[in-house]
Amino acid sequence: MDEDDARPDGPAAPREAAAPRGQARRVPPEWVSSRPRAERARRVADVLRQWISSGRFADDVLPDERVLAEQLDASRNAVREALSLLRDEGLLTRRRGVGTVVVTPTYGHGLDRLAGLAEALAGHGTVTNEVLVAEVVTDPPADVMERLCLEAGAAAVHIERVRRVDGVPVSLDSTYLTADIGRGVLRGDLETRDIFAVIEETIGGPLGRADIEVRAANADPETAALLGVRAGAAIFVIDRLTRLSDGTPVDAELLRIRSDRMALRATLYRGLR
Repeated sequence: MDEDDARPDGPAAPREAAAPRGQARRVPPEWVSSRPRAERARRVADVLRQWISSGRFADDVLPDERVLAEQLDASRNAVREALSLLRDEGLLTRRRGVGTVVVTPTYGHGLDRLAGLAEALAGHGTVTNEVLVAEVVTDPPADVMERLCLEAGAAAVHIERVRRVDGVPVSLDSTYLTADIGRGVLRGDLETRDIFAVIEETIGGPLGRADIEVRAANADPETAALLGVRAGAAIFVIDRLTRLSDGTPVDAELLRIRSDRMALRATLYRGLR
C-alpha cells in the first residue's frame, strides 16, 4: 500500500510498533480508503477527461500533480495513475521542460441542433474536407434505398469525405442523397463547406429535421488509416437521416468520428407528456 493513499486527512497518525518477525503488519482501518486505488484513479481520470474536453487548462498545459491533487481532493498517487490512464488513451503526453500537456484539443459538437461540423465549430477551428467520392450511383445500397424511400432502379448521389479540423482528421463522412437534389450538390463547393449548407443552397430553403442514432465502434483498418488512428481504436458512429421541412428524406449519412477528438453534447429538458 502506498503511504500517500493510506494516510488519512488531518494530523499524521501515530507510528505503529513494528510487527513481530514473521507476522504481517496490521494497517489501522482508519488509514485505508473505502475504495480501491484503481477505482479512485479512474474517477479522477473521468473528471480530468471532462476538464480537458471543456478546455479548462490554459495553453493545454496541466498543473503539477500536487496542485491537481488539491483541486480534485485526491491523493497524488491517484492523480499520477489517472494521468497515466489518460496518456495511454492518447489524450496527454509529457513534454520536457513543460510538463503534462493535452495532445490535441477535443472539439464539442452539439446533438440538440441540426448543424454541420464547420457551422458547429465556427470560431474554434478551420474545417477542410478531402473529397474521396463524389458521384452518381445507379445501384445504391438496399438500406439507402429504404431510408431515402427510393423506388427500384432509382439513382442516388454518393459523397464521401475526410473532414479535418486545423489539419487533424476528425471524421469520415459517407453521404447518400436523392438524385434530384444530389446532382445540384455535386456542383457545389464540397471542399470547404458543410453538406447541409450546399443542400439548402440547392433547394433554396432550410432543411427540416434529422433522426440520429449514435453508437460506439472500433475503427476498421481502412477507416483507421483515413482518420490517423490505430486499427481497432474507439470511434463514434452516427447514423443520420436528414429530411426536408415537409418530412421528405433527402440525406442518409454514416459518420465515423474520432472519439479522442470530438465530444458529442446535448442539452436535454425533462417535460411532462
